Amino acid sequence: MTTQQARGRVRLEQGRKRVRAYLAGRLVVDTTSPALVWENPHYPAYYLPRADVVAELVPTARTEHSPSRGEAVYYDVVVEGRTAPAAAWAYPQSPLEGLRDLVRLDWEAMDRWLEEDEPVYVHPRSPYTRIDALPSSRHVRVEIDGVVVAESHRPVVLFETGLVPRYYLPLVDVRQELLRPSDTRTHCPYKGSAEYFSVEVDGRRHDDVVWTYRTPLPESARITGLVCFYDERVTVSVDGVPTHP
Repeated sequence: MTTQQARGRVRLEQGRKRVRAYLAGRLVVDTTSPALVWENPHYPAYYLPRADVVAELVPTARTEHSPSRGEAVYYDVVVEGRTAPAAAWAYPQSPLEGLRDLVRLDWEAMDRWLEEDEPVYVHPRSPYTRIDALPSSRHVRVEIDGVVVAESHRPVVLFETGLVPRYYLPLVDVRQELLRPSDTRTHCPYKGSAEYFSVEVDGRRHDDVVWTYRTPLPESARITGLVCFYDERVTVSVDGVPTHP
């Protein structure tokens, strides 16, 4: 993989995955030459060869200037009578030469993204992010308003590049009578779709402080069906030491 450094903090790398995006069930782009462009330090965006975009790109009057990428020209994405307004943009005069023939699609405007044949959510996966889910015998204790709501000596500790460790606990080590189902759902490109619970202690409800992945992606299979408490909003102690003093 080659890397080209742009002005400012933006960098561009050549990807090798097959990437497809769909709008209303219709194919918008199908490429084996995606570019990974870091517009922020946490994860990349896909920029796609314009020649591999099968949808019609209709120019709009909208433009936007970026100090590092140049002048963006926006397009409506039209495929088989369906339109996503201003859902694509390009930098034909970009100071970053490798960007000039590429198009970025608004991730949220597309209905579905695939890396190879697997759906991917939220944003492209970074090749520099690693997931390690390790069984542990550390003592994890969770308290809310001074009440112990979970205690376990068999957590699975999930280490994700750039993030704090998360402690996933067997459901049988949690006071399930305190859990209240929530309609909240979130998605992670590395772990999959999470379902949430609130916790009710002494009549007070703590919204969405617990989550679980019932069917996580293969690299996170060890956390299947386990639950994790939001350390920043409850008191989690590991071997007697609070994770957030």
